[in-house]
Amino acid sequence: MPSKVPTFDDLLAGAKRSAVHLEMRDTYYSNPRFEAWRQGHRVDWNDRASWWHPFHQKIADAVARGVTVRRARVVSEPVTEYIRWEHYVTHANVTAGEQVRWLPRRLASHLLLPGNDFWVFDDTVVEIHHFSGNGDSIEDEILSDPKLIELCASGFERIWDRSVPHEQYEIH
Repeated sequence: MPSKVPTFDDLLAGAKRSAVHLEMRDTYYSNPRFEAWRQGHRVDWNDRASWWHPFHQKIADAVARGVTVRRARVVSEPVTEYIRWEHYVTHANVTAGEQVRWLPRRLASHLLLPGNDFWVFDDTVVEIHHFSGNGDSIEDEILSDPKLIELCASGFERIWDRSVPHEQYEIH
């Protein structure tokens, strides 16, 4: 019988120490929340029930278990409309307990970056995200190759060390 491939939810629920996420695209797939924002809709941050999603609860649960959850975004400046929206809604990620930082792409030229967005859980497994040119998600790959995990984890740390905390990053 084939073994079950773990989902993101499984990996996050099983994390004991850390979950780090690197995002390097300037545009991702369109979604209803982004489209609403483009039409002028703004989140009522005082109405948590209107914006708190299961993802945020899963992050909050992991943080409550003692897992450090960090997200770094490498972005071109001036930022795209999509990144402008992501910066706006990152309030929800931070409220859930994520630490989020931003690195202008022009400051990443001297870094060797992995080729794809990813999550690394407890330095033992990596979930690689594959996207099409327009930002549609194509496939996620779950890998446990120690050399790949080290490459991704060390790449993340180099980016993290140079990036700006969310509350200090100004959109350009």
